[in-house]
Amino acid sequence: MLEISPLTWGVTIGFIVLLLAVDLVLAAARPHHVGFKEATAWSVFYIAVAIGFGVWFGLQYGNTAGTEYFAGYIIEKSLSVDNLFVFVIIMSTFAVPDKHQHKVLVFGIVLALIMRAIFIALGASLISLFSFTFLFFGLLLIYTAVQLFRHRNEDPDIESNLMVRGARRFLPVSDDYIGGRLVAKVDGRRVVTPLFIVLIAIGSVDLLFALDSIPAVFGVTEEAYVVFTANAFALLGLRALFFLVKGLLDRLVYLSAGLAIILAFIGVKLILHWGHVDIDESIPEIPTPLSLGVVLGVLAVVTVASLIRTRAMPDEKAHAGSLTATKVRVEVRPRPGADQEPPH
Repeated sequence: MLEISPLTWGVTIGFIVLLLAVDLVLAAARPHHVGFKEATAWSVFYIAVAIGFGVWFGLQYGNTAGTEYFAGYIIEKSLSVDNLFVFVIIMSTFAVPDKHQHKVLVFGIVLALIMRAIFIALGASLISLFSFTFLFFGLLLIYTAVQLFRHRNEDPDIESNLMVRGARRFLPVSDDYIGGRLVAKVDGRRVVTPLFIVLIAIGSVDLLFALDSIPAVFGVTEEAYVVFTANAFALLGLRALFFLVKGLLDRLVYLSAGLAIILAFIGVKLILHWGHVDIDESIPEIPTPLSLGVVLGVLAVVTVASLIRTRAMPDEKAHAGSLTATKVRVEVRPRPGADQEPPH
């Protein structure tokens, strides 16, 4: 186990909070359309930060620790692309105006980080107390992989989300976004705007993604610090990545199948590790460098195969995949004047 000092934890969390604060200030102070050049610049910046941290971490704590971090980061980054699919679906379902999407994504990332921090703490505690937690995590990932593969050509039905339906039922919701506010007064009555419902939808989806991504990264490392930083740096670049690749997501038709393979592979890795620890040391384990190679190989094959497929069949579109069968696919067109201020 690595000896990570409280000072290192504090500086790391402070740095991540600082980056989030900059994003929040920019989103609140200047709502605007994020163009390709801006999205590219931010994406390069966040990838450079993640790589720079990994290099420092490897030099400070050894090559094995550095390899575990980069493996965890790449796994989380690949799984975060599925987040982007769902974010696109949520944005279109609720017709979020383009200039407010920046704010929605930043709040979504903050919610995701909070939920992942909670799950990381719980997961690390369970692993330290019960070695069969690896078996549980492995079976969970394999089950998730099977469900994702079975429903790889479907999209989650956001409108049927329990939390979204509950919010619509018990809260007064305005028709318009009212300048991107979460709560506003309309005709003397306090209401929540659709942006508030969007955040509930993203928060509940983040919760589901945390249930998959945390066990996945524990498949390459048992260090809570590595799990947290890999998640944090992968999520921090999610906002810029959304604006950079949202036009290309429809072409990644095999992504859900690829992610299902990655999750199943890590699930098997966790089960083998449990068997090695609890049953017999002769049971082989999958080393982290091999895991990193498999993940990168699957992502490369999926990307190339998807581009070849969509080039041959331009009308074919990718789907986010779902863990349960969806009876209805929601297709919502933006309402005209969705961001107009209410008449005074």
